[in-house]
Amino acid sequence: MTLEEKVSILVGGGMNVPGMPMMGVGEPSEAQKRVRGAAGTIVGIPRLGIPSLVVCDGPAGIHAFNAGQSRLYYATAWPIGTLLASSWDTTLVKKVGTAFGNEAKEYGIDILLAPGLNIHRNPLGGRNFEYYSEDPVITGHIAAAMVNGIQGSGVGVSAKHFFANNQETNRNTVNTIASERALREIYLKGWEIVVKQSKPWTIMSSYNLVNGSHTAENKELLTTILRNEWGYKGFVMTDWFGGRDAVAMMKAGNNLLMPGLPTQKQAIVDAVKGGQLDVKVLDQNVADILTIILQSPSYKGYKYSDQPNLKNNAQIARAAAAESMVLLKNNNVLPIAVQSSVALIANNGYELIAGGTGSGDVTKMYTVSLAEGLFRAGFVVHPELYLNYTVHLQTESAKRPKRSMMEELMSPAEPIEEYTLSPEQLAKAATASDHAIISIGRNAGEGSDRKVEGNFTLKENEKVLIKNVAAAFHARNKKVIVVLNIAGPMEVVSWRDEVDAIVLAWQPGLEGGNAIADILSGKVNPSGKLATTFPIAYADEPTAKN
Repeated sequence: MTLEEKVSILVGGGMNVPGMPMMGVGEPSEAQKRVRGAAGTIVGIPRLGIPSLVVCDGPAGIHAFNAGQSRLYYATAWPIGTLLASSWDTTLVKKVGTAFGNEAKEYGIDILLAPGLNIHRNPLGGRNFEYYSEDPVITGHIAAAMVNGIQGSGVGVSAKHFFANNQETNRNTVNTIASERALREIYLKGWEIVVKQSKPWTIMSSYNLVNGSHTAENKELLTTILRNEWGYKGFVMTDWFGGRDAVAMMKAGNNLLMPGLPTQKQAIVDAVKGGQLDVKVLDQNVADILTIILQSPSYKGYKYSDQPNLKNNAQIARAAAAESMVLLKNNNVLPIAVQSSVALIANNGYELIAGGTGSGDVTKMYTVSLAEGLFRAGFVVHPELYLNYTVHLQTESAKRPKRSMMEELMSPAEPIEEYTLSPEQLAKAATASDHAIISIGRNAGEGSDRKVEGNFTLKENEKVLIKNVAAAFHARNKKVIVVLNIAGPMEVVSWRDEVDAIVLAWQPGLEGGNAIADILSGKVNPSGKLATTFPIAYADEPTAKN
């Protein structure tokens, strides 16, 4: 293998995302064309029988666009990581991972850029929905189950982001300062569990610095701890455009630079020729990647079908979501009888949020709204409210300018202004319905963190809505249920006594409306438990000021 061929394995083949310019090294390869919208490729050496590998986001489902010009290739939007962790059930999570891995394999993907297992250091973290918990032990065991499921199907993972990558604000430059004890007991513990229990094919280093050192250039982290102490045998890749110094990353044990840039290739070649980079270090980086390539579907010649069993996977997603939901309050109201009449109130009841944005977004065929789920379960949804909300959402949505692909990818759209119920409409609904269901939605995503006012807390119009609905229904001896379809913790103490039940659905994936209906009807017993804290007030959070 020539020096240039070795270096080509160490520097990714660029990004080929429809609607965006080609970024990285050269023209799109056959591997990139195979899964359009895949995050990148590991470059092969055809003359030596080494294939290129396809790597694809993300933690909540395959994040790609279309593999051909004739049709979209849809993927399953799984329940978000925080919801799955609320199951505390490694068998369930492994089952999801197995289905996830099989789906990726049938689409020609070799490595999934998942799972995410950063710690919920602060409840406002923009990507907390991708991650599992504030607790490193829960994080480690749930993530290990996911890895074992995915890799058991023959597809690899890239567990991310290693490590202490706990905020989106200034994520490329933030310096995480922590004691050795805090790092070992909180921020590294989950990773140690994953490495030892599931042996991930790859690990992704993070953007941030830790105690002044970029993780991708930190030899103590990537070699001393990860490999020498924990016995890790896979390879490490950068986050996309992460790190600064290609040669320093090679020396640290960050084997693969993604998505790959020509300047990085040249820097490594020049360093070897000039004696600044020992060829033995280069060879070890190459060997680590080759070891994984030899396990891949592409190397083994797997004939993928482009037809995974999406119907079966949707049922697994529905069951996993329902099994993981948390009943925060129940004052003699749940379950409610199928065929009873419900007043479904708030926009979110008619436009459920399946998952967050960014790398955790998924090209899904559909999302079952709560309204649709209630209908399918046999409930009678108040028809006038249904009509008013659906017309309002359609009308307001049509007024909005089209967002670019990058806007859709990197930032949640501003929610449509809440439909305003008149006192007469509310009284009519309260008289005609057996129960009220108020559905509160919150989204989050890559590139920014959540806000306190109107996101962690209720918006003013939501406070008024809950107060008015509770008054109207309680005056008629009828109960009020709140469903939380959210990406991260919210303040609930100030309003929880106004309602009779609170169901924490998190973001439950494409079958979310059906899964919530399963809980409300009693078809599934809500057995989830919180895996992250809901502070009484944001100021009570130890990290509120930092």
